[in-house]
Amino acid sequence: MRAKVPVRMIERIAGVILAGGLARRMGGGDKGELLLGGKSILAHVIERLRPQVETLAINANGDPERFNAYGLPVLPDSIEGSPGPLAGVLAGLDWGRSLGFSHIVTAATDTPFLPRDLAARLKRAAEAASVELAAAASGGRAHPVIGLWPCRLADDLRQALGQGTRKVDEWTVRHGVAVAEFGQGALDPFFNVNRPDDLQEAEALLRRSVPCR
Repeated sequence: MRAKVPVRMIERIAGVILAGGLARRMGGGDKGELLLGGKSILAHVIERLRPQVETLAINANGDPERFNAYGLPVLPDSIEGSPGPLAGVLAGLDWGRSLGFSHIVTAATDTPFLPRDLAARLKRAAEAASVELAAAASGGRAHPVIGLWPCRLADDLRQALGQGTRKVDEWTVRHGVAVAEFGQGALDPFFNVNRPDDLQEAEALLRRSVPCR
């Protein structure tokens, strides 16, 4: 039986924005650099996540200088072959652990309406369940890459990736994961911009100034 984890272990939290995807449905390139309301989608995510964590980084591959304007460290995947979001989580865990953080919170680069209390609610969900991992959900739909991750599991994740694990849920279920449910209201706070039509919808939502929880 999995041992319960003392809540005191969730101490210092860093943030990592996962921007390592290939954005095939948007025609490739950096999806986070698309403009929404006159500034990049990534800038919206940074604005919402930065106040919630002690420090923030971007996980992305390729030339890191293209993100210089944001003034944040850029963490490339340490696993080759574009193995998916878990590789970005691993890069974040290694970085967070090197700086003495107990956990990281991850968010996707295409979620411009990210909740402003994401980190706090993920932490509360994990503590309530006496586990170290938590994932966000909204409207009954899970968002496994938006979550709270313990840095101590970096080596375990590295081994799992080396053995071929690619699905987030396949790895998190081994350690126990709490779910933090967010209400949708008029807008899903995890609305993500995957296609050109999504960007148009996001512009309309932004113009209407729909409040986000």
